[in-house]
Amino acid sequence: MHEGIRVVVLGTGQMGSRIARLVLDKPGLELAGVFARRTTRGGMDVGRAIGLDRDIGTSVRVELRQLLETTRPVVAIQATCSLLADARDEMVTLLQHGVRVVSIAEEMAYPAARSPSAAEEMDQLARDHEVAVVGTGINPGFVLDLLVIVLTGVCTDVQSITAERINDLSPYGPTVLASQGVGLTEQVFRHRVASGQVSGHHGFVQSIQMIAHALGWNIERIEESREPIMSHVRRETPHVTVQPGQTAGCLHCATGYRDGIPAITLRHPQQIHPHLEGVRTCDSIEISGTPDVRLAGSPEIDGGAGTAALAVNMIPRVMDAMPGLYCMADLPVPAALPGKTGDWQRGGRSGV
Repeated sequence: MHEGIRVVVLGTGQMGSRIARLVLDKPGLELAGVFARRTTRGGMDVGRAIGLDRDIGTSVRVELRQLLETTRPVVAIQATCSLLADARDEMVTLLQHGVRVVSIAEEMAYPAARSPSAAEEMDQLARDHEVAVVGTGINPGFVLDLLVIVLTGVCTDVQSITAERINDLSPYGPTVLASQGVGLTEQVFRHRVASGQVSGHHGFVQSIQMIAHALGWNIERIEESREPIMSHVRRETPHVTVQPGQTAGCLHCATGYRDGIPAITLRHPQQIHPHLEGVRTCDSIEISGTPDVRLAGSPEIDGGAGTAALAVNMIPRVMDAMPGLYCMADLPVPAALPGKTGDWQRGGRSGV
């Protein structure tokens, strides 16, 4: 492992492993340690745990405080969970140890949307320990919020925003597929939506509130809906087989209202193998304003690769930030860090 800014990664799942491998690949960064919630991972060589075919000479740790005291990292990337309540204890521990934090927990993208008190607590902790913390990710954190906000910069006024992300669930494992209600009858799907077992996308509320905050809008209420995407053909992944008449995924929508009128509408249809029924994945944004703005790209930005890149590319931004809690709209936009043949420098202003 090369020497540089000492980074610890929390999580050895799909995303944590991907982020750890990326940290290993970047000049100027040093993977100081890896934490796992799964105690069975304790003592495993990090290289094996994150999907490399070799040992790297350091072990996965399952006691976070001991890991921090031993490795004394500068930055931590948290990739262990989605919900703010699940992330809180780890966040508090990291901040109390004076570690800057980049989190990919979806609700960390804009914590005040769900829990203003938790956001205030983290902000105060970060200030007390003179570090910065930010939540990021492809969605929320970029496509359906930060990119939207950037595009409004060319408008003299904005009336409404509609954005959509159509993606393919096929690469994901059983936990994600279950949360999207894949492989069910329509009746069972609706029952599991009502019981909370089918949650759809985590992050709509955070994205809407982040956009609204940037535009100075007051969103009076947010309405969400989750509808089944029914398959008319057989679809199969390593983890699920969907027959015609079963659900291939979930169409999750959210609308934020301003003065009684829909102001921000976000749509996120997620299904396995959408191409089997002629559906192309894409990201699209439409802004009704002066001027109108339309931006779309297909296929959609890769969620796994994009989230891992954002987490690592935000390291210079969180290091340069004043102490406190931030969202992606608060800090300078990230840029790709060079690979093994490049170099990068923190600090200063470009164009000066």
